[in-house]
Amino acid sequence: MATTINTPKKLTADNFDTEVLHNSKPVLVDFWAEWCGPCRVMGYVLEEFAQEIGEGVVIAKLNVDEHADIAAGYQVQSIPTMLLFKDGLVVDRIVGAVPKKVVAQRLAAIKPA
Repeated sequence: MATTINTPKKLTADNFDTEVLHNSKPVLVDFWAEWCGPCRVMGYVLEEFAQEIGEGVVIAKLNVDEHADIAAGYQVQSIPTMLLFKDGLVVDRIVGAVPKKVVAQRLAAIKPA
């Protein structure tokens, strides 16, 4: 049996509602862009984190250049911005590049036991 490696999900306008708003698990959405240096740093952090966190939390990425309307709807004004969703609602916001331990602490506060 092959081992599944968790990787961040790519979000689009077509799957945002299903993957984020209607997901029974907490979801961390990384709002990012290709040209953003700090976003690339956080991308590496979140890829590593997705492999470590297990299946209790969904890590996802939304490119703000491709989906500016969704980013604007959540008042994302600078990137990287990470929004933590639980039961379809934003419960926390992390702005800027932060250490992995900060992301872990914020997720631990909303993750089910």
